Amino acid sequence: LLENLLFWSRTQRGTIEFQPKNITLNEKITKVISLQKMSADKKKIDLVSSVDPNLVLFADPEMLLTILRNLISNAIKFSYPGGIVLITDEIGLSETVISVIDNGVGISVEDKEKLFRIDIHHSTSGTSEESGSGLGLILCRELIEKHKGKIWVESEPGKGSTFKFTIPNNIQ
Repeated sequence: LLENLLFWSRTQRGTIEFQPKNITLNEKITKVISLQKMSADKKKIDLVSSVDPNLVLFADPEMLLTILRNLISNAIKFSYPGGIVLITDEIGLSETVISVIDNGVGISVEDKEKLFRIDIHHSTSGTSEESGSGLGLILCRELIEKHKGKIWVESEPGKGSTFKFTIPNNIQ
């Protein structure tokens, strides 16, 4: 929470420079998985990436780490013990879609509309009563928009959630 709050306040003050460069997506996912492993292990959740190991994106490395950390952390939080969190990629002509998929509690239509909005406070406890601030997804949206991408969720209550975001394919 503190890391998200500090990062978000710096984005609001304009003190974070957008510094994209060519990065290997799989390296960033591997780093986040290693950071989240202890939380996942507590709930016996498998973290699996099927991302192309050679996929290079033109993105800000710190912003991308923050986005992935928030989405994977949320997927763990809302997954049932013994579940799986899967990270995938879909490489298109103009953009790449990165998905973080869980088989957890899912999200109602009403709650989906509140997720990425700063003007509505929305936070829900995880399957093991983990708490949240509601700030992580707002921060993700802002960071993805700095990349000229977009974020959305596909979900149904009881059927898990898939958070997807795009990063344009303009490799330098």
